[in-house]
Amino acid sequence: MDHAMTTTGFTLDGYRIVRNVGVVRGIMVRSRSIVGTVGGALQTLVGGNISLFTSLCEKTRAEAFDLMLAHAEQQGANAVIGVRYDATEVLNGVTEVLCYGTAVIVERA
Repeated sequence: MDHAMTTTGFTLDGYRIVRNVGVVRGIMVRSRSIVGTVGGALQTLVGGNISLFTSLCEKTRAEAFDLMLAHAEQQGANAVIGVRYDATEVLNGVTEVLCYGTAVIVERA
């Protein structure tokens, strides 16, 4: 699915929703490696952006987003509206990232 066919809003400009397919989601559970944990801890001494953790978080969100799109395609949707993210610490150093939205079928208005 084309990333342009996703939105955090509940309408997609230039398209009309012809069918609501339902909620779709992508879930990633990720832990920090010992190298990332030590490297991140060292970066906290300097302050500012902790690039090792930023990179890990961005990669995890992207993978959860891609899983959500795959789930939407499996359901026959061609767009996803109302996209949201949620994160929960499952264990110390282990985080679940959930990307979810409403899968829909749209056609040009």
